[in-house]
Amino acid sequence: MDCSICSSMPSILRPPRNTICGSCYEAAKSVITLINKFENDKGSEKAITSVVSFPNSCKPQPLANVPKWMNNMKETEDELNEKINFLSGFVSLFKDQILTDIQLKPGNGGPPISAHRALLAARSEIFKNMLDSDACKAPANETITIPELKHEELEALLEFLYRGSLDAEKIEKHIYSLTLAADKYEIPFLLKFCERYMLKTLVSSNALDVLEISDVCSNKILKETALNFIVKNLEDLVFSSKYETFVSKNPHLSVQITRAFLMDAKSRRRNEANVAS
Repeated sequence: MDCSICSSMPSILRPPRNTICGSCYEAAKSVITLINKFENDKGSEKAITSVVSFPNSCKPQPLANVPKWMNNMKETEDELNEKINFLSGFVSLFKDQILTDIQLKPGNGGPPISAHRALLAARSEIFKNMLDSDACKAPANETITIPELKHEELEALLEFLYRGSLDAEKIEKHIYSLTLAADKYEIPFLLKFCERYMLKTLVSSNALDVLEISDVCSNKILKETALNFIVKNLEDLVFSSKYETFVSKNPHLSVQITRAFLMDAKSRRRNEANVAS
């Protein structure tokens, strides 16, 4: 079928030959769905379908406002990048150790790292309460200990608090310690950041670790996703030495895996029986 969008000669496809192919139709629907999602996420009271519509709509110019919407999105992105660059000035203060007024000491006896009270208090409610207590109202360069983090882990945590991001290598290396720290010190942005990373990188080699971390942090979404993944790939995991260590360390999670596996097998057998009948 000639398509008035993807054809090599769309200019000659005038009414009544102004049809579109199935691929372009599905693509148009996907674009509209995406725009609606963004508009709804922003809390718009009027969906974008009031200005763009499906091909069979009676609207005179379907998708006519998509270029304008894309330009608006690009302008928003540019503004956000400018804002990020503006706020990233804190990073230079941390890297150059300018006007620091507190030191954080890692739990492995490594050297303390200087930081800024105000930023710590702004990023974490727990840090705010700690620094606001009488015990911490001391002269500048007072030292507090973060016992659960090693020096590199503490350095990565502080860098994230100042920058709002980390290099991929540091994320991969410290993802579990950062997740635990985000949970303990109530840093929601970091906790969500770690959750997204673990969901995107979930594979057989780290699924048990992710399940364990999600259980400690009571992260329901992460736990359900990891548990479902493990159930579907249990054959690859159950005979590994890592699984033996996991079972001895986390018997309650092992029970949950077994139950979930049996429920999944029962569901599959029921579906197969329904298809056969």
